[in-house]
Amino acid sequence: MSRMPLFPFISGLFIGLLGALIWLSGGISSLPALPFPIEGQSTSTTGTPIGFSESGSVSVTSQVAGMSVLVESVTVPPPGVWVAVREVAGRDLGNVLGAQKVGGPRTNVLVRLLRATETGNRYAVEVYRDDGDGVFDPATDSVYVDLETGMPAVSYFDTTE
Repeated sequence: MSRMPLFPFISGLFIGLLGALIWLSGGISSLPALPFPIEGQSTSTTGTPIGFSESGSVSVTSQVAGMSVLVESVTVPPPGVWVAVREVAGRDLGNVLGAQKVGGPRTNVLVRLLRATETGNRYAVEVYRDDGDGVFDPATDSVYVDLETGMPAVSYFDTTE
């Protein structure tokens, strides 16, 4: 009986176990998903298209309280993201008031809310990647990370009368 076929099997098993040990010990960190479009996937779009950028940034200014929020710009590549409006409680983000699917770079995105913003309060616009089901769920959709800063793509705004 030849031992040659057994050697590659044992070597591969050893290398696999070593790689798993390094991965589980935190020696290899996971990388964020790259924002490449998926061929044939349909997305809804809102707002006016703008130039392509992979920064994942979002921009919003202070505005009148009400049942919608106007997001100045969302700069993400197709297939797009969810733009969510959230309450701010101190330094923490609170409840999601509304979300809108954006299919790529856009300006003037209108996010309709389930509950109105209130005058004099602070809110945030946060960007999420869809988990593939096409339905916004902050528990399963992941926060979009700005590729330039490595931080979540969030912009804060205050409401006025």
